[in-house]
Amino acid sequence: MAYTTIDKPTDYFNTVLFSGNETARSITGVGFQPDWVWIKDRSQSFNHHLFDVIRGATKRLKSDTSDAESTNAQTLTAFGSDGFSLGTDNATNGNGSNVVSWNWKAGTSFTNDASSTGVGTIDSTGSINTTAGFSIISYTGTGSAGSIAHGLGVKPDWILSKDRTSSGDWNVYHDSFSAQERIKLNSSSAKNTNSSIYASLPTSSVINVGTGGNINTSGNSHIFYCFASKKGYSKFGSYTGNGDADGTFVYTGFKPAWVVTKSSSDDTHWNCKDNKRSTFNPVDDYHKLNEPTAEDTATSSHAMDFLSNGFKHRGDNSEVNGSGRTYIYMAFAETPFVTGASGIPTTAR
Repeated sequence: MAYTTIDKPTDYFNTVLFSGNETARSITGVGFQPDWVWIKDRSQSFNHHLFDVIRGATKRLKSDTSDAESTNAQTLTAFGSDGFSLGTDNATNGNGSNVVSWNWKAGTSFTNDASSTGVGTIDSTGSINTTAGFSIISYTGTGSAGSIAHGLGVKPDWILSKDRTSSGDWNVYHDSFSAQERIKLNSSSAKNTNSSIYASLPTSSVINVGTGGNINTSGNSHIFYCFASKKGYSKFGSYTGNGDADGTFVYTGFKPAWVVTKSSSDDTHWNCKDNKRSTFNPVDDYHKLNEPTAEDTATSSHAMDFLSNGFKHRGDNSEVNGSGRTYIYMAFAETPFVTGASGIPTTAR
């Protein structure tokens, strides 16, 4: 029985911590060229900054606002073979600040001419990694309901989308959602139905979009970040909170390196925890992805444990483990539960 498709998850996802100095510099230690970089100042209330190789260096999106893409020449200035370069911007490299970057690898160029291939109705380009189940897809909106190739070869479990040209909400699709349901990354609100966003469920080849201005404005540039679960490396699922200090356990099949949770049924923040900011259990350092606030440390009612095969809540806080509430999550691995090459099980913290 294969427990994993990826023996070394840090080849495709890695978290790096550094201290800002407001001086142009290179950040290394990622372990690969990151194609999607998410940077957050841990010490101060600066926006989350998101960069990718398709939009290009210096072009930022912010997960905690509906702002359009903006360019700042002193943010992320280049993508390198083992990390990235930064300028003097204080939101990404503030002097004396503790900073975290979350980094993903895509890497293979992708182009789909819909009229030639017959896949989708709207042309798309981007970067994909079918091994890791991740693609970055860029397209120009048409204003008419249509479909866009995502390149993964399997149905995506999680999709983030953003209008780059105009202000508009981040739209999130999750595999547990019904047709036309979405949730907003830049908001604490629960999921809702909007047929003008995700017109119908995605397929193994395309994402179906409606006429909504946040996802398909005619002439505007848009971006997708698409994910498919990979055994032993990534998991995109849901769970029900139990409202108890002995909280819900969620099986992932790996020891987590990064976990994001959000109630899809109720108004709560997007909570993000990782294995680099919290190096032992309970994991209690977290950011809210929908707010610019500095890093917070969870009370006992908010923390979780990273285990060898999943994560377990250690409190009853309604943000993460409210009784009867439904939560969605995305998780990436530090190590698989059992490696494919050696068959050696991982150890808990």
